[in-house]
Amino acid sequence: DHLSLHAYCFERVAEFAERPCLIDGATDKTYNFAEVELISRKVAAGLAKLGLQKGQVVMLLLQNCIEFAFVFMGASILGAVVTTANPFYKPHEIAKQAKAAGARIIVTQAAYVDKLADLQSDDMIVIAIDGAPKEGCQHISILTEADETQCPSVEIHPDDVVALPYSSGTTGLPKGVMLTHKSLVSSVAQQVDGENPNLYFHSEDVILCVLPLFHIYSLNSVLLCALRAGAATLIMQKFNLTTLLELIQRYKVTVAPIVPPIVLEISKNPIVSQYDVSSVRIIMSGAAPLGKELEDALRERFPKAIFGQGYGMTEAGPVLAMNLAFAKEPFPVKSGSCGTVVRNALIKILDTETGESLPHNQAG
Repeated sequence: DHLSLHAYCFERVAEFAERPCLIDGATDKTYNFAEVELISRKVAAGLAKLGLQKGQVVMLLLQNCIEFAFVFMGASILGAVVTTANPFYKPHEIAKQAKAAGARIIVTQAAYVDKLADLQSDDMIVIAIDGAPKEGCQHISILTEADETQCPSVEIHPDDVVALPYSSGTTGLPKGVMLTHKSLVSSVAQQVDGENPNLYFHSEDVILCVLPLFHIYSLNSVLLCALRAGAATLIMQKFNLTTLLELIQRYKVTVAPIVPPIVLEISKNPIVSQYDVSSVRIIMSGAAPLGKELEDALRERFPKAIFGQGYGMTEAGPVLAMNLAFAKEPFPVKSGSCGTVVRNALIKILDTETGESLPHNQAG
């Protein structure tokens, strides 16, 4: 009874077919839900034609862009696995992750192709999403313009891995975290499904995607949740405060998932008052705790928005706690809280010395 990740995210695509799905903030280019689902199937066929098989790995070495979504969903359709990497990594860091993950294909931007010199062997395929392809590098059209009818039929088990993000949440160097179709579907469902979703996204929403999609917070709680809920995702390649404010004003952004460094910039910079940000109804912050002073400063800038924090870890797929102020039927949440445990999840706080489970209001 468990759907694969792509089948789940695209389950209501007929209902939202003509609604905007992905918007490129830099070019205004917009794809509706029907187009995104079709291009994802084309990409699956293109990956298969390049020899990628179920269970094999594609690396996405990309800043935020629409192609990220196409390739991620296309790989899911094929039963392949996506490992996401930070394009600002040094060449040896990229090579280490690509080799550890067993990547067969790397999809990147032309600016980063030179970082892959050590990896470009006969059996590694490099695809650039932009610019004239360099030697030994193919263009993304080989995927996005493939014949979707040629996509092989693949049987996907809920416990098959679909994403392999790298996390430094444990000691030592970053390690690959194997996230299955079931774990990501469950995580998105815990957030946006049900009669009273904990994170209430709907088809009229425009959700800002400025946080890097190579990080699980943005990939899951922005892109995948928006696809499931029929909301539009507005993609920003990188953070710039003026551009961010212009996009909020132009597209009437309703949901802004951010992180503390962006909150700091917003709260300090008087330029915010020059823009109409009244459309924003939810501001969610994660990845690090936020102090009360910053929370209060942010509320002054966005008086109409509900602000709250969440908590998660890549290893958990990632969301563990979410602010109930974001629910369809919201509850007030005290300042500084990261909310309550998401539905169908359990958290226990342990004593670091003894490993014993701790009661309320004990640090562990």
